[in-house]
Amino acid sequence: MTSSELQPRLDESAALRLLRTGEFELEGRLVDASNTTLRGFLTLDGVTARCVYKPVRGERPLWDFPDGTLAGREVSAYLVSRATGWDLVPPTVLRDGPLGPGACQLWIDEPSGAEPLVAFVPADTLPPRWFPVAAARDDDGAAYTLAHADDPRLARLAVLDTVINNADRKGGHVLLGADDRIYGVDHGVSFHVEEKLRTVLWGWSGALLPPDAREMLAQLAAEFDGGLADELAEHLTVSEVAALRSRIGRLHADGRFPQPPVRWPAMPWPPI
Repeated sequence: MTSSELQPRLDESAALRLLRTGEFELEGRLVDASNTTLRGFLTLDGVTARCVYKPVRGERPLWDFPDGTLAGREVSAYLVSRATGWDLVPPTVLRDGPLGPGACQLWIDEPSGAEPLVAFVPADTLPPRWFPVAAARDDDGAAYTLAHADDPRLARLAVLDTVINNADRKGGHVLLGADDRIYGVDHGVSFHVEEKLRTVLWGWSGALLPPDAREMLAQLAAEFDGGLADELAEHLTVSEVAALRSRIGRLHADGRFPQPPVRWPAMPWPPI
């Protein structure tokens, strides 16, 4: 089967149905992930698609996040993304799998030869309409710049990361789908009650939020009373849901992208 045959275009409801009830077949492990992350196939009613499966039992204990909660945070990021109307996180559910309960997310195939939107570039050749974020050098001492595109799709992802308090927005967690849409993945260390935003998308620091972001934040605040808080309560603590509500209101009131923190690392490691 070709990649396109394995990864058909699915609307959200069909994708969620497949993720929740499809027959599971494991394909292999993504070895670069810090927690157990597996790729597999789901099949339902003659439709087969790839997925990413992160079993709770494979989560590495962290000092600042409760054990066994990362999968629920992955699902929560999808729920918030869906409520924004921006659909930046692929459909994600919590389901039983070959290694027990875990987060199951639709796999995103990036087009062959797709240009990255976050990268290390030679320091003297910053692409037009790219923001420099940090200076670096390779093993031979050559100067590079960590940078990202000035792309409104990335700006939306930066807003979402601020809302969910994402502590791990690496460049490799930004995917360009075949539909020319940007997706963010790997949100297991999000929604902490303490400020922990770590991201490579600092290019808009201090800039005014675009009008569509202000409108989205107002709508997202309203969504809490429309059932979003109850959905999130299945995966997050009462304090975490309350902190999320506060971040939404604070960001809307500030009207600006946040500045890099001074009390904790501003970027994840490795950044890509």
